[in-house]
Amino acid sequence: MNDSEKKHFLHEFSQFAAGLSLRFSFKNLGYLPRWIVLLLDTFIVSFSGVVTYLLFKGVKLSYIQTANELPPFIAYIAFNVFFFWVFKTYSGIIRHSSYIDALKLFFAQSATLVVMVLINFVFLLAGEDKLFLNTGLFINAVLSFSFLFFYRVIVKQSFEKFFSGNDKKQLTRAIIYGSDANAIAVANALKSEVPGRFKLIGFIDKNNQNTTKRILDLPILNLNRKVPVLMRFVKAEALIIADKSLNKEERSIIVDDCLEFNLKVYTIPLVTDWDDQKEISKNIKSFEIHDLLERKPIVLDTKSISNQLDGKTILITGAAGSIGSEIVRQVLEFNPKKIIMLDQAETPLHSLSLEILSKEKDVALRNVIADIRNLDSLEKVFKTFQPQVVYHAAAYKHVPLMEENPSQAIFTNVMGTKNLADLSKQFNVEHFVMISTDKAVNPSSVMGASKRIAEMYVQSLHFKNAGNRSSRQTKFITTRFGNVLGSNGSVVPLFTKQIQEGGPITITHPEIIRYFMTIPEACQLVLEAGAMGNGGEIFIFDMGKPVKIIDLAKKMIRLAGFTPDKDIAIKIVGLRPGEKLYEELLNNSAKNLPTHHEKIMIAEEICTAFHQLTDEVEDLIILSHLKSNATIVAKMKKIVPEFKSMNSVFQELDS
Repeated sequence: MNDSEKKHFLHEFSQFAAGLSLRFSFKNLGYLPRWIVLLLDTFIVSFSGVVTYLLFKGVKLSYIQTANELPPFIAYIAFNVFFFWVFKTYSGIIRHSSYIDALKLFFAQSATLVVMVLINFVFLLAGEDKLFLNTGLFINAVLSFSFLFFYRVIVKQSFEKFFSGNDKKQLTRAIIYGSDANAIAVANALKSEVPGRFKLIGFIDKNNQNTTKRILDLPILNLNRKVPVLMRFVKAEALIIADKSLNKEERSIIVDDCLEFNLKVYTIPLVTDWDDQKEISKNIKSFEIHDLLERKPIVLDTKSISNQLDGKTILITGAAGSIGSEIVRQVLEFNPKKIIMLDQAETPLHSLSLEILSKEKDVALRNVIADIRNLDSLEKVFKTFQPQVVYHAAAYKHVPLMEENPSQAIFTNVMGTKNLADLSKQFNVEHFVMISTDKAVNPSSVMGASKRIAEMYVQSLHFKNAGNRSSRQTKFITTRFGNVLGSNGSVVPLFTKQIQEGGPITITHPEIIRYFMTIPEACQLVLEAGAMGNGGEIFIFDMGKPVKIIDLAKKMIRLAGFTPDKDIAIKIVGLRPGEKLYEELLNNSAKNLPTHHEKIMIAEEICTAFHQLTDEVEDLIILSHLKSNATIVAKMKKIVPEFKSMNSVFQELDS
């Protein structure tokens, strides 16, 4: 063999050896083929048989009673292998062995013992020497089970301690809050996961029970002080909340306390909600701000909503927006006949359509690209589809932008709503539900005033027709709520983006407060109000406790793992045009009435006569086409006397 051939041979051999070492590494031991596990088990029972044989030979006894010892030994091995196959003892992954695998081994060895004893008995009945000493068979079975069991325990422990692929210095020291079945399942999954994220150091039981006991060889810590103090005492860096009995208020207090000390807090769904229990770390996530809203779950009157929507044709305007798209998703669950999704935004509407189609519901879907300001295109939609229920979510909503563009606020928020309301009446729609905002209450901005005018028109149109019994009466209903967490352009996505970019977070005023609810909550209450309304009502929602925006910003910074004003700066930029320090849900002259739903009330607003209002609205639309911004806003202030501009160039009109 010449030098070049030698080099080639050595290169090929090194590649083969490297591939072999990769295929047969300690990390792969737990995933050995089943036949190799069976060979290992067979070797162990053979070894235990030899040990038994030598033990009895040492005390001058014969374990194997026949002259030829090989056939009985082969029979003993064969029956072991047979029962390994029957009970599938070799099918489990070694490093994930559990008590189920131990039971399989116990049954396999017990079955082998019983069969061998029966064979001995048959040989005796036949007048032959028995094959084995029965006492020896029992001792052999005990030894075999012990060796098989401990071999699996050693492999399991070795992987957990030495070959798990985890750098212990990089693991986050964590405590699990909870000691119920859900918490134990979480701990089991985290301990066995490779690679791991957490080094578990204990459990917390909020009732301080069983603190002298251990779970999975981890202590149950005595909650005799605040959670952050306890965590610092045991040098924990993170808390995983897995106690499903905690209510939102209790969770919020724990999270606030931990964030105050810059400790990480994680939440996790119930075990039954896990998609893949082998990747439990992906289910463990940081708390998001909507997780900490102190709100009780909303209980819907699903029967009345179903009666309104089941088998009906539903038109949803602004369907591609954050509120409109959630209304589409929720309406879909009440088995409508058809949903018409109308929006002027092409790409978001297409994305929503693909999402809804993937749900495979037996509902006809129609996508309509249209502008609610165009009466002719809207009329074509009503003629074609004959909707029975309309949810009107299309609107311009950004306060500073509408201050700069009052005419556009009128065209969309006022004229667009008028077009839809008039067509709903003309085509005998059963329910028309308009989605309004708390900024329409004592408005301080063009946007808020435009929504208030739309509210007034919808309400007055209903009462104008209330006495008309010659045709089916359309029920015109308005719903009014505050800020929605996570909606397009809202403060939470803005803060999230600013945090991701390293700050600063920009806040208009240190004392500004807002009411918040989640998108699903808001849309659930819209459906409920739409079903309970008799027409002409303005429904307002219980928005919970008001939130100081600067506190919201600080909490979001801490949830992201940073320190406010140290890692992420908070910058005060001043109130924007038309912006209030706080929002209201009722006008100064209004009062609210309760409904059967504790979170929904009716605002008693003074209703303007329809003929007077419609003339004013038509004049406003004409002015918006022809006149200056100041003229348009002055007309709005005439229609809505409580409209007082704030931080705006239009303030001079109030004097």
